[in-house]
Amino acid sequence: MAWEAIRAPKTRWAVVAATFSDVRDTCAEGESGLVSILRRYGALENYNRSMGEIRLTNGSRIKLFSADEPDRLRGPQFHGAWCDELAAWRYEDTWDQLQFGLRLGEHPRTLITTTPRPVPIIKRLLAQDDGSVKVVRGSTFDNAKNLAPSALAQLRARYEGTRLGRQELFAEVLTDTPGALWTLEMLEGSRLQKAPDFVRIVVAIDPATTSGENADETGIVVVAKGTDGRGYVLADRSCRDTPSGWAHRAIAAFHEFNADRVVAEKNQGGDMVELTIRSVEATIPFKGIVAKVGKRLRAEPIAALYEQGRVSHIGAFDLLEDQMTGWVPDSGYSPDRLDALVHGLAELGLATGASADRFFAQLAPSCTACGIPNDVEAFNCKGCGVLLREPVAQLYTSGINPSHRGQ
Repeated sequence: MAWEAIRAPKTRWAVVAATFSDVRDTCAEGESGLVSILRRYGALENYNRSMGEIRLTNGSRIKLFSADEPDRLRGPQFHGAWCDELAAWRYEDTWDQLQFGLRLGEHPRTLITTTPRPVPIIKRLLAQDDGSVKVVRGSTFDNAKNLAPSALAQLRARYEGTRLGRQELFAEVLTDTPGALWTLEMLEGSRLQKAPDFVRIVVAIDPATTSGENADETGIVVVAKGTDGRGYVLADRSCRDTPSGWAHRAIAAFHEFNADRVVAEKNQGGDMVELTIRSVEATIPFKGIVAKVGKRLRAEPIAALYEQGRVSHIGAFDLLEDQMTGWVPDSGYSPDRLDALVHGLAELGLATGASADRFFAQLAPSCTACGIPNDVEAFNCKGCGVLLREPVAQLYTSGINPSHRGQ
């Protein structure tokens, strides 16, 4: 981009990235960004940070744009453009509006630098065989002389051989794994950036049985049920940490998303999982899950919900989605993030309709001590821990039939 703007005086160029902070902090002001390069070659006249405009000494101008604002590309015209991380853009309309403005000079061109996530626009560009698109691939390790050896060693140890590593480090466009329950089309087809109001939010944990550098990760995934009866994945906070570390992380997510409950598999750790959680916050609403069937039987109903378009990811969760699209049942591999996702979505009971959810939400007791609304079946207030109602066993003891409590 710098070379083209220097070579052709009084030309106009656009740089577009996923957000304005991305295009400003990385494309313009980054260590290898345009401002640094143009200054090095004595071609920079002025950089207006607030306006997002770079002026060259030869009269050329480079304008910065956010892909989140496609309408700002209506009207301006350019000799060429640089699109950074196109696969991460929220609106395909941004690409369309940019193309309409590429009409100056004899041969307007666009340079795209991106991780090749298999989103529709990337797949369409790669499929063009008319000579209008040239593809150049490079791996992270081709740039080894400019990167810290320790960083390269960590990337290789963590991601080499994984699906995510093939995409992020070696620029492969991943296709579906034969036998996997989830496909890339399932995830991309229902992905959203915003979600409706929620009737329930759950933090689900699949705890690791050991800690240390070589231990499994603890899966921590935040999921929600919308007023529309659909499921939503809000966050992946999985980590490799001590029991106290992952417990603090899970409870932080609980408060951040104002969740209703923490659910966790207790097959491996038994009551130790609950004790670990309650050692951080004693009154946390907790439910232990004992998995009575294998991973395939637990995962298949959740995969069916995705296939029906009843679950959406709010944003992208690369490591979680790598496990989802790469895990083959009965392979012997235990996917921690995926297991947490399955626990959480199973807890939400997505077969229940939205109207029923709203009805039960109206019946849900508000705590008389702190005023926080709780689940209809809650025994203790999720806010202050005050007892809301007696357990079922005590109701039987007092001669009250629990099935008649609502009458």
